[in-house]
Amino acid sequence: MTDRLLITLIQCAQTMGDIAGNAQAMLAARQAAGVCDLVVFPELQLIGYPPEDLVLKPALIARAGEQLEQMATATADGGPAMLVGSVFVREGQLYNGLALLDGGAITAVRLKHELPNYGTFDEKRLFASAQLQPPVPFRGMMLGLPLCEDIWFPKVCGHLKAMGADILIAPHGSPYEIEKGEGRLHKVARARVAETGLPLVFLNRIGGQDELVFDGASFVVNSDGSLAHQLPDWEEAMVLTEWTRGEQGWHCAPGEIHALDPAPQDAYHAMIIGLRDYVDANGFPGVVLGLSGGIDSALSAAVAVDALGPDRVWCVMLPSRFTSQDSLDDAAGCAAMLGCRLDSIPIQPAVEAFDAMLAGSFAGREPDLAEENIQSRIRAVTLMGLSNKFGHMLLTTGNKSEMSVGYATIYGDMAGGYNVLKDAYKLTVFDLSRWRNANKPPLALGPHGPVMPDRVITKPPSAELRPDQRDDDSLPPYEILDPILHGLIEEELSVADIVARGFDHDTVARIERLLYIAEYKRRQAPPGVKLGIRNFGRDRRYPITNRFRTA
Repeated sequence: MTDRLLITLIQCAQTMGDIAGNAQAMLAARQAAGVCDLVVFPELQLIGYPPEDLVLKPALIARAGEQLEQMATATADGGPAMLVGSVFVREGQLYNGLALLDGGAITAVRLKHELPNYGTFDEKRLFASAQLQPPVPFRGMMLGLPLCEDIWFPKVCGHLKAMGADILIAPHGSPYEIEKGEGRLHKVARARVAETGLPLVFLNRIGGQDELVFDGASFVVNSDGSLAHQLPDWEEAMVLTEWTRGEQGWHCAPGEIHALDPAPQDAYHAMIIGLRDYVDANGFPGVVLGLSGGIDSALSAAVAVDALGPDRVWCVMLPSRFTSQDSLDDAAGCAAMLGCRLDSIPIQPAVEAFDAMLAGSFAGREPDLAEENIQSRIRAVTLMGLSNKFGHMLLTTGNKSEMSVGYATIYGDMAGGYNVLKDAYKLTVFDLSRWRNANKPPLALGPHGPVMPDRVITKPPSAELRPDQRDDDSLPPYEILDPILHGLIEEELSVADIVARGFDHDTVARIERLLYIAEYKRRQAPPGVKLGIRNFGRDRRYPITNRFRTA
C-alpha cells in the first residue's frame, strides 16, 4: 500500500464539440505533466461544457466513446493515469460522468448523481441521474469522485465517505458569477470537508462558451479546512499536488496560493474573456461597433480593445443632426485613447431618404418614436453592411437597464452578434468605466491609462435621437431604476416588496410593466456575457405573452 501519490491538476479550456482536438490537448497535457500518478481534467473535458442539445446527437456520443477508448490506449505507456469527463450510455440512458484511464484501458467509470436544473443549467433535460457511486480504488488510495453539482449538497460526499473514500476529487464546469468564488470555497467545499473529514480537490475549467465564462480558480482544501493550493483565476494552470498518508489520513502538501481578482476586476476580466473567446472561436477577424460618444459604447470599445487588441477593433461614428459636438469630440477622444480605428459615416442622407419615402404614409402625424427608431435602424443597417463586407462581428452596446425596460430599438441598436454589457446594469457600467480609467487589468491588451474622456462618464446619458434628449426624461434616475430592476429580476420580488424598501409605488409598478412587455425584444437580442445570478436568456425565461402583474 502506497503512502505517497502525485496528482496533477489541469485547469484548462475546452472547445465545444471538438472531440479529437480536446483529446489531443489532454494527451499533450499528460505528456507535459511528466512524472506523476494521475492527471485530472475538468467536467466533460472531452466534449465541452455545457453541451446543451448537442449531446442528443447519437453521432457525438459514439465519437466520444471511440475517442475515449483511444485515449485509454495511450496510457499503456506506463505513464500517469487520466481522469477524463465525458458522456456515457448505460441501459439506454445518457449520463454525465468520469472515466479513469490507466494501463491502456478504461478501468472505472463514475456517473453524476446530482443534476443542476436551475439558472443556466438544465441537465435533467439531457442526462439521467445515476445511483450513488462507490469510490474508485487507485494505487493504494480510494478516490471519491463527486462530479460538480455532487459536492453542492451533502449526500454524495457523505456516501463516498461511508464507502471508504480517502480523498474527494471534484471536476467542475462552474461558470463565473459575481461573488460566486468565495461561496465555492467557504459555503461548499469547506462544508463538505467539515462533514466528511476528507480533503477535497475542486478543479474548474476556464474560458468563454457563448454567454458563460468559466473562471478557473481551482483549489485544494485539506481535511482540517486549510487551503493547500489556490490556482489562479482566468488562466490555464498545471499544478502538481503531493499527497501523503499519515495517522489522520491523506494530506496534500502546501503549495502556491494565488490571489484572485477583487471586484470589479473580476467582472471586467469576465467581459474580456467572454468576448475574446466568442470572437476567436467563431472565426471573426475582429469587431465593429458604433461609437456614439456615450458611456455604453465607450466601455464596449474598451473591453473589445482589451480583449482583442486595438488592431481588431473598428469603431464607427454615425452622427445625425441631433449629435452634439461634445459627442463627436468624446468619440474621437475615446478612439484615440484606445488606439483603434475610427470612421465617421453621417446618417443624415439616409434619414432624409426615409423621410421622403414615408412622407405620404406619415402625412398628418407629428414626428415621434417612429422617426427616432428609424435613425437607430439606419445605423444598424450601416454597421451590418460593414460587417458583411469585411467580416467583422457587429458588437452591440446596450446595457441591462435599457434591455430590462425595453429602451432599445429592435433591429436597431439591438442588432449584432454579441454584447459585453448585456448583464451589466447602467450603474455597473459607470463603475466599470471609472475603474478601467484608473486601472489596466492584467489580461488586457489595451493601453495603460484612461480609455475614455472623463466627460463620457460625467455627462447625462442621452440617445441623442431628438433635441436635448436625456434618459431621465422618461425613466427614473438610474440610482432609483437599477435597484428596482434588481429587485424585480434577480430577487423576483413583488411591487409591494420593493415599495416596502422605500420606493414609490407608481414608479415600481410602471417599471414592472415595462419589464414584462419588453420580453419580446429580449428574445431577439444577441448573446452576451453573464455576470450576475439572473441574466436575460439562460437564467430568466419568461413568456412573451403574459398579463401577470404584482401591482
